[in-house]
Amino acid sequence: MLARGRFLMALVLFLAVWPGASAYAGQVLDTVKARGELRCGVSEGIPGFSEQDADGRWRGLDADFCRAVAAALLGDAEKVAFLPLRSSTRFPALQARKIDLLVRNTTWTLTREALLQVQFPAVLFYDGQAFMVAKSSGIARLADFKEGRVCVGKGTTHEGNLADHARIHGLAWQPLVLDSASAVAEAFFAGRCDAYTSDSAELAAMRLRAPGGPEAFVILPERISKEPLGPVLAAEDTQWTSLVRWVLYALVLAEEHGVTQANVETKVREFGGATGLLLSGHDTRLARALGARDDWVIRAVRAVGNYGELYERNLGSASPLNIERGLNRLWSDGGLMYAPPID
Repeated sequence: MLARGRFLMALVLFLAVWPGASAYAGQVLDTVKARGELRCGVSEGIPGFSEQDADGRWRGLDADFCRAVAAALLGDAEKVAFLPLRSSTRFPALQARKIDLLVRNTTWTLTREALLQVQFPAVLFYDGQAFMVAKSSGIARLADFKEGRVCVGKGTTHEGNLADHARIHGLAWQPLVLDSASAVAEAFFAGRCDAYTSDSAELAAMRLRAPGGPEAFVILPERISKEPLGPVLAAEDTQWTSLVRWVLYALVLAEEHGVTQANVETKVREFGGATGLLLSGHDTRLARALGARDDWVIRAVRAVGNYGELYERNLGSASPLNIERGLNRLWSDGGLMYAPPID
């Protein structure tokens, strides 16, 4: 124990004097606080994730997560400026500091993290690449689709996955690459392609916009990739990365403990230990280390609900999409969602 104590003390002293330990802490976070507004990059319009309603208000899983971060940091979920971005412009916008946070159906990959020098704090939504075809095509499974033209988005992981799958399986697929999700959907519904490939949830969302209704199109059951989607940040601010990561995990933690948008004010008083201190806003040590308000968890949950509420409202049973949670269930329900320990 003595040796371990000396090691920890030496580590603390090293971090205190090492210039690199704090050189990049707080840069983005301080800028957002000084501006009094979070600039969040979202899609140009994908139902369930981020799209403007008839009143011009941004709605969806991604848009609401931006609000949760604003609530935790600035104390007000409405202090968000949404910037719609195409797939091909999202990373340049982040690197040029036009946005503070990118939450736009973006897949976490090693290549993006290492070569683009960006950070993926956590996974907001687990998905996989799927294919949509016209019901009249007679195609029931991907194995039935041997040749044809496939509409796909430019600058997405789907473009490379499509080429790899066709090469490996000897398929005569010709990609039609377009620069935005709306352009891909429009081309497919106009009959320019035999299939449309993207994340399965995006296909379900775009199917709602099909001329004549969604019933004329089917999403094939196979998935050809793993698509862990999440928020993305520029890599230079470690404190900002930690805050965004733990806002997401706080929403998951709230669901794990039955804390909801409606009961958050009273429910957080029931818990003890590290979890209770965090949820109730009494752990000022962690809040200040993250650069957040003391009651940051309460404000985030009050703004958008826990993760389950966030999911069901935008993508699940309470939405037109009605997408089964699947891998996005809590770990205790057979899914992949859980919050790491507090201590």
